[in-house]
Amino acid sequence: MNFGEGGYVMTNTPAVLKEMAAQVQALGVKPEIECFDTGHLQLAIWLKNQGLIDDPVMIQLCMGIPWGAPDDLHTFLAMTSSIPEDWTFSAFSISRNQLPYVALAVLAGGNIRVGLEDNIYLKRGVLASNADLVKKAVQTAEGMGCSILGPQQVRDNLKLVKRWG
Repeated sequence: MNFGEGGYVMTNTPAVLKEMAAQVQALGVKPEIECFDTGHLQLAIWLKNQGLIDDPVMIQLCMGIPWGAPDDLHTFLAMTSSIPEDWTFSAFSISRNQLPYVALAVLAGGNIRVGLEDNIYLKRGVLASNADLVKKAVQTAEGMGCSILGPQQVRDNLKLVKRWG
């Protein structure tokens, strides 16, 4: 995938992804698979079908990244309708669409992601902190009738196992 406006190309061939998935699985690590375009989701499904990703599968739909999946509703619906029913997903968009994507992710049955990595503004001209963005996301989700999971509930749902420390 071309990434941004410079000369950076992210190269993840199916063979490289198979090897990475096998190594991650052998270490007992639960991956979060980031899908920057529709083909990335299809590769994740293929890796799962190869037995290289354990249940429960967790993916992140990364929308609005230049030269990846645009953050329009049609692309978002194409991606969410292709996610296997027993997978867990989160979705986000960058910049000014980060907070609207909180509502879209909830409406699609997914989880939300916000943070300064993807957006530095709470609203036009107002710089945010991570805490500001999380608070706004929680308000949106709760306003839509959702409950917010705590860290232990997320660990339990994703069957995360503490292995070190």
